[in-house]
Amino acid sequence: MNRNLLPVTLPALLVTMTLLLTPPGAGAQTPAPAPSATSTPPQPTAAGCAPVFGSQLFGGRFAQQSLGGFNPDYRIAPGDRVTLRLWGAFSLDATQAVDPRGHLFLPSIGPVRVQGVRNAELDAVVREQVRRTYRANVHSYASLEAAQPVKVYVTGFVRQPGLYGGLSSDSVLRYLDLAGGIDPERGSFLAVELLRAGELRGRIDLYRFLLEGRIEPLQLQDGDTLLVAPRRASVKVSGEAANACAFEFDGPRLHGAALMALARPRPGATHMAVVRQRGPERRSEYHPLAEAGAVLLDDGDEVSFTADRMPGTILVRIEGAHRGERTVVLPYGARLSDALARLRPAPLADLAALQLQRRSIAQRQKEMLGQALDRLEAQALTARSATNEEAQLRGREAELVLQFTGRARQIEPRGQLVLPDPTRAGDTPLEDGDTLFVPERSAQVAVHGEVLFPMAIGHDPARRVDDYLRLAGGPSQQADTSRVLLLRRNGTVVETRSDIVPEPGDELMVLPRAETKRVEVARGITQVLYQIAVVAKVALGF
Repeated sequence: MNRNLLPVTLPALLVTMTLLLTPPGAGAQTPAPAPSATSTPPQPTAAGCAPVFGSQLFGGRFAQQSLGGFNPDYRIAPGDRVTLRLWGAFSLDATQAVDPRGHLFLPSIGPVRVQGVRNAELDAVVREQVRRTYRANVHSYASLEAAQPVKVYVTGFVRQPGLYGGLSSDSVLRYLDLAGGIDPERGSFLAVELLRAGELRGRIDLYRFLLEGRIEPLQLQDGDTLLVAPRRASVKVSGEAANACAFEFDGPRLHGAALMALARPRPGATHMAVVRQRGPERRSEYHPLAEAGAVLLDDGDEVSFTADRMPGTILVRIEGAHRGERTVVLPYGARLSDALARLRPAPLADLAALQLQRRSIAQRQKEMLGQALDRLEAQALTARSATNEEAQLRGREAELVLQFTGRARQIEPRGQLVLPDPTRAGDTPLEDGDTLFVPERSAQVAVHGEVLFPMAIGHDPARRVDDYLRLAGGPSQQADTSRVLLLRRNGTVVETRSDIVPEPGDELMVLPRAETKRVEVARGITQVLYQIAVVAKVALGF
């Protein structure tokens, strides 16, 4: 045993795999930006759990904007700034703050009480007071310039409790957003309370805002407290629902009709499955959607909307030499003979060479090709090397193999089902999404792959495989002359001999030779080339 085998092989292998698997531009590591002091940390969500309905509210959008526009229902409070203009026999142009006692002071007029006055009525209140002193020749105009700056405590089950500043006209949503939003795992979206001097002044239901666009118009004052109550009972919803979320509800139980109004089952949903956890027992229920409205749900239940659909009809696509509708609707369980009854073949249609392509077969062929490519990559990347020079050579070879497998993974199989004898093909069951291809009668033989001049050559019963290859210029330098495939129109593949006579419409494919010194890698490449040639009728070079 060579003592230097592991010390040389393992580092070389690791370097090779690192260079091959590292994407371009990933060599220089860019340090992650430091989090901003005002940024909101990501919402904590347990892996695999349904999102909490309402958690999408608080992403920083409310915190970015302050509600300083005209609000007719806003009540004037101490500290608010009011623009005053008087003209005529007496002139005044000033901006005053409402004093702590709730008054504005107008020269020659005196104090005007405006605390508690609606913003829409502010101008009328000031005008009435001015007319008591100046009955004529003096006109007035009053407008709220800015709401009072306030600081509000936000606490309870929010992500960043604290004291936050804003305007008294700002929405409660802005202060909650400044605090990072409600903790979706612990906080309640149904009970956000406004406390003033320890007394409850209002309660906000955020589900009403989400579903109806309504929110209680609470006017905040300096020192108010927003308290997010603990999360109440909840039910998790998954499956065929537009809102697959965890829903909070108020009360001991939730009716199924109320849950469906929140979750909005999709049109295809047919049943509601309920999983109940009662102590050590786990029970399941299954209700038709028409009866689910009367089901009572408890805290912690898991609900899944399902679609029990029974296939009734299938769609089959007919392409090629066909003069009728390209897509036909057939009953579930239909056979090929049912589709052929709807066929209107063109004069040149070759029904003996009918081809059936199926999506499930194409998917399976894609999976099998992927497995073969995975094995090939593993063989190329895990080979041992005795010296550094050999490791470098194998590293370059492995890079070529990865380039080849990358191209091979882009191949889309055709999914062709080889039909039995035409006399028995009509009993073949059809699947939804099948494609029937009706080829036209052909008088040529296609030669492609590793030949000098890939071309289509007119069929001659006297010509054999070697004759067609010679007419196409013969095999190229990269050709594997022992690997020439004959692809029949019905999907069968034959490894040819020189004396075989091709039929009209057949294809001759010359596969490339695998240029590698390792037997296992060459065998893997050859297997992949065969699979690609069969499932996609493509000769992929290496």
